Amino acid sequence: MSDRGAGAQNFDRMTMTRKLGLRTPDVLAAGRRGLDRIGRASLLVVAIARVLPRPRTYVNATLHQAYVQGVRSLPLVMVMAALGGAVIARQAATQFQGGVPLWVVGSMAAASVITELGPVLTALVLIGRLGASIAAELGTMKVTEQIDALYAVGRDPVTFLVVPRVLGSLLVVPALVIIADLVGILAAWVVGIASIDGLTTAGFVYGMRWYFRPWALWFSVIKAAIFGLTITFLACFIGLDGKGGAEGVGRTTTAAVVATTLAIMIWDVVLVPLLGAF
Repeated sequence: MSDRGAGAQNFDRMTMTRKLGLRTPDVLAAGRRGLDRIGRASLLVVAIARVLPRPRTYVNATLHQAYVQGVRSLPLVMVMAALGGAVIARQAATQFQGGVPLWVVGSMAAASVITELGPVLTALVLIGRLGASIAAELGTMKVTEQIDALYAVGRDPVTFLVVPRVLGSLLVVPALVIIADLVGILAAWVVGIASIDGLTTAGFVYGMRWYFRPWALWFSVIKAAIFGLTITFLACFIGLDGKGGAEGVGRTTTAAVVATTLAIMIWDVVLVPLLGAF
């Protein structure tokens, strides 16, 4: 390519950058910040991996976090799952009137709840309840120098603050999703029987059995484990990165909710081919 052609391309890039309201130093600074966060997140993963061979240091705290994350989140998860199942049944009542066999309602409910609504609604509940709480808690500890105090007394914050929360989610989120799947399907059955003329329990169960494959349930559990790890890890990472006093804690909490929600939706898209593969 001639020097004149290269110069024209560079000019076009500069013109487009100005139109977008960006400056080259700003773009470079944003890129450096992004790479810096990726590097620090990778270091946190390595720090967690180093702690895992020493379970005595975190097993009690992990069980406590499992209780906090699981038992206390269960009522809200069940309510959301029931509402999700009811919505599916109401949609089916509106759309499946006429020539469509009514047993399709059971198939639709099982497919939607097990593969999508159960894991995703549970993850969204946990983002609002756990992700925000963890980020705010660790962010407050960071800005009030409690994290530095742990270092000063020879305690590793990763061992005492991060690992129990991450492993606790790995223990309880799959169980929460299985319960959400069950509650969602039961709600779809109750609402479907009540709102769709001609739909019977036998027909609903036949539709569920026609769809159901063991791999679908495993897929739901796999999604649950990935979602749980993602929520707690990102919340811990963003919380430990908090700064700026009370206002900074608010920004940290907001950033954690936004980042975890976006990550969950990206995972949901990425994992779809895994279901089709089996």
